[in-house]
Amino acid sequence: MIYEFRNLNGAGFITFAKTAEIMKVIFGCLLVLSFNAYAQKEINTKQLRKNLKEHVTYLADDRLEGRRTGTVGEQLAMQYIIHQFQADKLMPYFNNGYIQPFEVHDGRMISPKNYISINGKNLQLNQDYFPLSFSGNGEVETKSEGNSLYIFDLAQLLYTNHTNPHFDIEAALLDALKIAVNQNARMMIVTNSSQFIDGLSFDSSSRTPVASIPVVYLKKEVLENFNSNNQNLLKAKIDVTEKTRTGHNVAAYIDNGAAQTIILGAHYDHLGYGEDRNSLYAGKTPQIHNGADDNASGTAALIELGRLLKKAPYKNNNYILAAFSGEELGLFGSKYFADHINNIEKINYMINMDMVGRLNDSTRGITIGGYGTSPQWSSVITSAHPYFTIKPDSTGSGPSDHTSFYRKNIPVLFFFTGTHHDYHKPSDDADKINYNGQAEIVKYIYNVIAQTNNKGKLTFLKTREPSSTKSSFKVSLGIMPDYTFSGVGVMAEGVIEDRPASKAGMKDGDIILQIGDYPVKEIMSYMDALNKFNKGETTTLKIKRGDEELHFTVTF
Repeated sequence: MIYEFRNLNGAGFITFAKTAEIMKVIFGCLLVLSFNAYAQKEINTKQLRKNLKEHVTYLADDRLEGRRTGTVGEQLAMQYIIHQFQADKLMPYFNNGYIQPFEVHDGRMISPKNYISINGKNLQLNQDYFPLSFSGNGEVETKSEGNSLYIFDLAQLLYTNHTNPHFDIEAALLDALKIAVNQNARMMIVTNSSQFIDGLSFDSSSRTPVASIPVVYLKKEVLENFNSNNQNLLKAKIDVTEKTRTGHNVAAYIDNGAAQTIILGAHYDHLGYGEDRNSLYAGKTPQIHNGADDNASGTAALIELGRLLKKAPYKNNNYILAAFSGEELGLFGSKYFADHINNIEKINYMINMDMVGRLNDSTRGITIGGYGTSPQWSSVITSAHPYFTIKPDSTGSGPSDHTSFYRKNIPVLFFFTGTHHDYHKPSDDADKINYNGQAEIVKYIYNVIAQTNNKGKLTFLKTREPSSTKSSFKVSLGIMPDYTFSGVGVMAEGVIEDRPASKAGMKDGDIILQIGDYPVKEIMSYMDALNKFNKGETTTLKIKRGDEELHFTVTF
């Protein structure tokens, strides 16, 4: 039933329903103000700034050598985070403690078991010979006569192509390998009897499929000596193995006995000395990349939010405080974490803090990603803190750890103060962090959590995906690559509806092997291939789906 009340000047009517709406808005505004005021009383800003600076200063110290995943520096950072969780009386999240190890594919390596000998004299690895990175493994014993060895001299090929900028020496080797296998050779030997430089070496990052027979590069002097006498006996054992390293997630838990749980996350790994080729440093002398903003700043914010939430009155959610490693390698840690969450349906939402240390005091601009992943975010974000100029980004996925949770249909928010000149360089140091701004961001996130305390489980929405993580791309297929995929090609973890890949017929889990004439071995060659095309052009895609190889026509 709707009651009507005439207003005082008789100009019209106001319904009881509208009155209720007005009161609801007024109450909401008062509630927001009370949340903010209460938070200000709860949080000692001066102490917060001091704590943040202490955390960043330690994590970005040279002693940690850039916190590269799987290194001693990563483990020092890990132990520091655990110590802070313990000091704040946060319980371990995992059954066996605070640590969750995970494996990272790290390319290929030459095993110490390798040897080649001629007439009992061992050749020197990397001086006389080396296996090629796609070499198969096996033991061979043979004399120089016969067809058990397939010898491929690069001389004529290098002469013919010495002015060809598009010459692909690996493709030529793979063609020769097919001939060797068809001739039932037990080993392929590559050599170069010319004066042209071939540039071959063992490529530890190669993803070229492994051959069915050993493939070895021999220096021409060694091969000439071997061929000079038919009685020479060659013995070889070739062993190229997969190389892995272990990263470590760290997570604590605040158990309020609630029906749902909020995940707060930040990655704590960085680039080390830039060994993984993800540095923007142009110098020749290796330097430590301390990663104060990326992402000691987010890790420090995570630690402080754990301390605050342990004492907070907001008990309608449990809290997981998760520090991820392997982010700089492609979200390895957060993906592993998200794939191994128990009762994932009870996760309410996830907040990711990545590079929150460079707030501009003039503009106070902060980007908040994931704005569109829940309808409840709009009212919460716009009122959580009056200090900032908010740059909302509705997208739920992007080049940081929230993507791993968005892909599990979990609402996310991503806090980010922007890139800068020191991004992925040795100059990203602790003395450049804006600790006042960082403290305000921590208070902002605390207020977001406060405002969702009585909202129950947030509704998840899928969002429009960005065309790519690189604005410089001329075209995009419209896929979300799985950065943790360690095989040959690029796996599409997600194929975005109504984009070129989807229209061509690609599905989630497909592996892109080639775009037009350009082979795709990993994410870098994938990006290089995309940049060969312009909008409106049509080409072909070579796709692996299960054991089947498919070909599609795609228009950008």
